[in-house]
Amino acid sequence: MRIAYIINSVEGGGAALPVPDVTRLMRRLGHEVRVFALTRRDGRAIVPMVASGLGVDVREGGVRDHVSALRWLLRELRDWQPTLLWTSLSRATLLGQIAGQRLHLPVVSWQHSARLKPANAFLLRARRHRSLLWIADSSSVAAQTIKTLRIPADDLVIWPIFRADPATPVARPWQPGEPVRIGTLGRLHPVKGFDALIEAAALLRETSALPPLSFSIAGEGAERGRLEALAQARGVDVTFTGYCANPLDYLRTLHLYAQPSHWEGLCLAAHEAMLCGLPVVASNAGEIPYTVEPGKTGLIVPPKNPRALAGALHTLLSQPQNLAEMGARARTRVLARFGAEAFDRTGSRIIDRVAALTT
Repeated sequence: MRIAYIINSVEGGGAALPVPDVTRLMRRLGHEVRVFALTRRDGRAIVPMVASGLGVDVREGGVRDHVSALRWLLRELRDWQPTLLWTSLSRATLLGQIAGQRLHLPVVSWQHSARLKPANAFLLRARRHRSLLWIADSSSVAAQTIKTLRIPADDLVIWPIFRADPATPVARPWQPGEPVRIGTLGRLHPVKGFDALIEAAALLRETSALPPLSFSIAGEGAERGRLEALAQARGVDVTFTGYCANPLDYLRTLHLYAQPSHWEGLCLAAHEAMLCGLPVVASNAGEIPYTVEPGKTGLIVPPKNPRALAGALHTLLSQPQNLAEMGARARTRVLARFGAEAFDRTGSRIIDRVAALTT
């Protein structure tokens, strides 16, 4: 197959992160792939894509000029002449479906989000039959996709987008006398709930019998100013490290990972933290509660609840000598669910199915 992989943007994070792993497998199976991005945004995903051997075409436009984006996409596709369109996220899927109709090309579509904007949900539901096959990136997204888009079960498969490499080094265990380093990673956006982590850190300052604590937030986004002001107002010392080009390097500096999101899909960051041997305290969002085993590999709390988050953190931080053991179990758990062999096996089966459907 000659696969045009259509994505919303080449922003550094989210659904763009697994593109090299997904397309590397496609190419290993003998298919040709090229990425078409509808807008650039920060462009940070281009480097890892190109480094993996991908060709990448990026439109210099915005996120709302849909007619211009469709015209650009049609021109690029007519020039490259794919045999299959593979789309990711709502805008790319809707425009890809229209392009597929006009060019008489089959479409396969990822679903990465467990929550869709009402307008996107309506449009995708109305056009659900325009995609030959739907792929959910996790069991939680699959359940939500079937419910929201009313996708027939036979037209949807699950391919977790996390490829857990067993060669990934683990974080250094906490040592008595040093601060316990608690961190989180992601786009600085309200949905990530980082304000709840700051509020929880302020509550922990009121408790006793805890070792020294160090908090950091890795990522960039429009919320940074508000979050920095909140940390200052609450008297919490939080390090904002900015955009993280290599998440695994950052995660290996921590002893405990927090993910206080309001909602999620798979949530790569939390799973990468577990791969690095970190216990995870997270809100009940997306795939995370399917992976984190409370009391064994971390704890799960309700979203938007700083007091519950502080209580869970306190439970683990009161016995910091146990963090490394919990983290080791977390790594074992994530390798069992999302190991490289399982990723390749599942992906190969899906890609072969698509090839059979399009011949």
